[in-house]
Amino acid sequence: MGSTVRVAPGVRCSKPDLEVSRLTSVFDQLGIAVDPQLFDLAFTHRSWAYENGRGATNERLEFLGDSVLGAIVTEFIYHGYADRPEGQLAKMRAAVVSGVALAKLARDLELGQHLKLGRGEIATGGDSKDSILADTMEAVIGAVHLTGGFSATAVFVHELFDTAIIQAAELGAGLDWKSSLQELMASLDLGTPEYQCQASGPDHERTFVAEVRIYDDVRGVGSASSRRGAEQKAAEMAYGKLAELSGRGP
Repeated sequence: MGSTVRVAPGVRCSKPDLEVSRLTSVFDQLGIAVDPQLFDLAFTHRSWAYENGRGATNERLEFLGDSVLGAIVTEFIYHGYADRPEGQLAKMRAAVVSGVALAKLARDLELGQHLKLGRGEIATGGDSKDSILADTMEAVIGAVHLTGGFSATAVFVHELFDTAIIQAAELGAGLDWKSSLQELMASLDLGTPEYQCQASGPDHERTFVAEVRIYDDVRGVGSASSRRGAEQKAAEMAYGKLAELSGRGP
């Protein structure tokens, strides 16, 4: 798949002068060339900037990339799923651009190998942390946008996210198990679920175990590397049990 990239006036554009990774392969495939300074900035974590006396980090690019990504995904699902109500569209978008989803994509693109991290983050496995990887993915999108404009960014985002959008459209209740469980309980006049979560392990390898209770009875248990992930898994288990008891499918 090829693409003509519009370069902003005054920006000299060339391929990132870095080792080949899946990300740079995607750029080559799409015909996208990102300004080298912006590309480097996209991978500059605040921990590295602080230790090296540099002021610039990837946080502003992350802010931009988050907004642009949201706009592109929102427009795509708005036109592509005209029969879906606003609430379901919001769940689809949230599933596609969540931190967990972005971190997974960042791993697939091998973004970790490009990261510039401070010694503390290196020691605690910062190049594999969901939060850092997700932020970096958004910063890369911001760098693409500043170099090539909206058209180039749309090509890049659609290449990476369209499959996830299609999968999200098929998930139903699985788009957000916590919300789905709460909605099911409300429809059955069961009040609201209560979550309890405990964490264990070192900071860079935290494990969270969550329980969801309905009227003080544990109805679901989940384990994950994040609190949200553990609660989602617990809610999924509880939803399945409750749906079966009430005769309602997902």
